[in-house]
Amino acid sequence: MALTLADLLASPDHYLHSFEDAAAVFVPMDRAAYHRSIFLDGRISPAGSGSMRVPLSTFAGRVPQAAETGWIFHVAHCGSTLLARALDTPDTNLVLREPLALRQAAIAGDGGVLALAAASVSKRYRADLPTLVKANVPVNFVLPQLRGLYPQAPALFLYLNLSDYLLAILRSDDHRAWLRRVTQQLASHLGDLTALQDGERAAALWLAQMRAYAASIEQHPRSRSLDAELFFQDPQPVLRAAATLFSIPLDDGTIAQMTRGPLFTRYSKNPEQAFDSAARRARSEALLPRLAGEIASAEAWIAAHGSDAPSVLRVLAGAALLA
Repeated sequence: MALTLADLLASPDHYLHSFEDAAAVFVPMDRAAYHRSIFLDGRISPAGSGSMRVPLSTFAGRVPQAAETGWIFHVAHCGSTLLARALDTPDTNLVLREPLALRQAAIAGDGGVLALAAASVSKRYRADLPTLVKANVPVNFVLPQLRGLYPQAPALFLYLNLSDYLLAILRSDDHRAWLRRVTQQLASHLGDLTALQDGERAAALWLAQMRAYAASIEQHPRSRSLDAELFFQDPQPVLRAAATLFSIPLDDGTIAQMTRGPLFTRYSKNPEQAFDSAARRARSEALLPRLAGEIASAEAWIAAHGSDAPSVLRVLAGAALLA
């Protein structure tokens, strides 16, 4: 039977992986492939070989309304991969981690492409189990447009306070390179930050995301926030509350077993590497003396440019997942 456009738009087995040269690129997936793909970018582990390119013009006027979908928005390097993987268990909700097409659409700022990417990630295998999407940083800057497509969808905003964020973002040359790259990609939202030092640049990115989160929380009632440190310190109540928010059937026994198992003792982005909350704390403590000067300059930048920061953080605190 020939594959139709309706099939592409309806079944998660046909995954919109990316956009390339005015075409949508689909790859074959199944439930197991989504589960084993820690990320859905170039690191995806598809269900089969090959891909299908469909001209974007094919979708004009044919993109369906996005189905209700749960969202994890995050500031990067704050436990979002661990949280999303913990909520992704066999035979429950489909969980998508960092869809590349959604990221591309956010950077492009094209409403039509964003609507197609949003409809694609909303597909599900079971009508009673809404898909959960862990987005990435560029998506934070199209929240009004994206959440407008899902006005009743639940969302969790995962963040760190400024000093913890800086310890995560500035900890290596690779992380600093990511910071410079993503702030350049988001220059239309952040302005030209090339004259800033890394600490100040990270502060500008942090503040912009906190503002975006607060605005979205105030606009959409099914919004909750989570300081990532609370998740790191005591994951079980966070998982219970998040599962409830996203209508994911996880019982206390499963959660307890999971938090004692390999998922929480290995690095979530690379399961070959041993890593747990104690190792993360030790790393932060070791970094603090080296980064103290940059943290101070970042705090000074916030003091000079973020007079609204306290009120923004109060909005986040008022929507706390564990309140």
